[in-house]
Amino acid sequence: MISERLLDYLALVKVQTAVGDFGTANVLLAVLAIVATAVAADYAHMLYMRSRMPPGPFPLPIIGNTFLLPDHKPWIYFEELSKKYKTPLITFWIGRNPTVWINDAWCAQELFEKKAQIYASRPRMVVFGELGTGQSNLVTMRILNNADRDHWRIHRKLMHLGVGTQTVRGYRQIQNNESKLVALEFLREPKEYVKHLERYATSVVSIIAFGRRVASFNDPIITEVIALMQLAAELNVPGKKFPMLLETFPFLARFPSFMPWFRGLGGRNTKGGHYFFHTLAQEAVEQYDRKPPSEQAAMPTPYVKTLFDESKKYNLPPNELSSLTGNLFGAGSDTSSSTLVTFVLACCAFPQTMNKAQAELDSVIGHSRSPHWDDSPQLPYINAFVKEVLRWRSVAIIGGQPHSPTQDDTYNGWLIPAGSWVQGNVWAIHHNEREFPDPDRFYPDRYLDGNDHKRPFPGDKGYMTFGWGRRVCSGQALAEQGTWITVARLLWAFTIQKAKDPTTGKDIEVDIFAYTNGLNMRPQPFKCDIFPRSEELRQSVIREGEQALNDLQVHDGESKYRMSTFYQKEKMKLAEEPVLDEMGNIKIVKVK
Repeated sequence: MISERLLDYLALVKVQTAVGDFGTANVLLAVLAIVATAVAADYAHMLYMRSRMPPGPFPLPIIGNTFLLPDHKPWIYFEELSKKYKTPLITFWIGRNPTVWINDAWCAQELFEKKAQIYASRPRMVVFGELGTGQSNLVTMRILNNADRDHWRIHRKLMHLGVGTQTVRGYRQIQNNESKLVALEFLREPKEYVKHLERYATSVVSIIAFGRRVASFNDPIITEVIALMQLAAELNVPGKKFPMLLETFPFLARFPSFMPWFRGLGGRNTKGGHYFFHTLAQEAVEQYDRKPPSEQAAMPTPYVKTLFDESKKYNLPPNELSSLTGNLFGAGSDTSSSTLVTFVLACCAFPQTMNKAQAELDSVIGHSRSPHWDDSPQLPYINAFVKEVLRWRSVAIIGGQPHSPTQDDTYNGWLIPAGSWVQGNVWAIHHNEREFPDPDRFYPDRYLDGNDHKRPFPGDKGYMTFGWGRRVCSGQALAEQGTWITVARLLWAFTIQKAKDPTTGKDIEVDIFAYTNGLNMRPQPFKCDIFPRSEELRQSVIREGEQALNDLQVHDGESKYRMSTFYQKEKMKLAEEPVLDEMGNIKIVKVK
């Protein structure tokens, strides 16, 4: 009797288990079916969009073309794709998001300039935007509605107060004196030419922004800011490794910041960093206000004082003021110094162009004084030389941040969807044989009338180094002005050539393709020899440099803040830990 009941019970359990297993299996199958259907529907939509968009590699579900990306210099890969498909536009899918790459100057002009209002927005950017500055920064600010547009216009107006086309003419004396000082530094310590150029570029924007010059290349703010800018540049290049893989799998950005895929962000997703430049700005305003009226009259009003006064009309919070100051200070120092290092490389690799430039300078200027902007109309080859520096190895090699149309657009019958990434490939544009024959040759003559290399190019500048339309680099006028005076002065004063091997006495070759991989690319380190062209020029450099140093004394000063220690203190303020109170209960307190 007992055994029969036991057998009946075991049979019942077996039936219930089978039913349960069948139910669980059905649930799992249903879930898988839903997921598969969603993926299939999403993929069908991708393929439909692909059929209407510019040609490009065939995307896979979910991951798109991400894993086709090369490890280095993807702009060359996109140039090759453009040639393969014989089209100025190509579509490349980063995950489920299409990026349209423009590889042609006339196409960039048609879309970014003639349709500037449509292409004034930014796409969703997970790494550089959401995990960085988001909507609080002019560089990454999206324009999705009228409120966004008004907000962006306020930021652009405030930035133009500092570096607008008319404003920067008032900075000529600063740039002139600092470039004279660079020449003196080249004379005294030529092997440290990169550090001198970084100090120069950082000091110019520091004077403009804060009213305070940077006197030594050993100042930590130079290395810290330039390192930050170079990290930011790396976080703008499409990639198939973390953290850039977050653009392919954006849901991973919702996880806590200690997850391993956030490594390499350099603390960009910590709140403390946003306020560093605001703190510097407050300090600068206080220092300026303490100066006697005679000293204030002898120097331009620091941009941060103008910024603070004007921003009161708009109630801008500290993080937005910080971003405006940081954009000017950080980007101006890194891009300008990188451009000038490229100039030095060009002199080493193509000495005949340097010799021709120096012949023109000797004829027009002589050796008793250095060039000035007023000499520009009499220096056509120098003007062409500076244009070629800006074209040959443009710093912002993919044209800065991506644009994004605010509505669906078409080009040659192809769809460019609203919200998509649209990126200008400056490398491809500046290396198109149609506009620039023998593009890797540094050849200023291509900009001179009557030369067989001169070709039509949209716009009047002959290059697209600073971007396009309403998102063109705000500091373009300042950068062009500073590049001209510094290149002209260094050409006037120095012979810049390949270094000699101390053992063999032969030239140490330079590699014109050895550049970094970030958005703002610069030459990899290389050695060169720099020396004055004559004794008279050496004396002129010393005389002008010492006078410039005297004129710049009004901007002497120091900051008590350093980026690294500031971040550490802010992290401590933000940090929390559990402790026991007097009653034995756990509570959360800020770490002291």
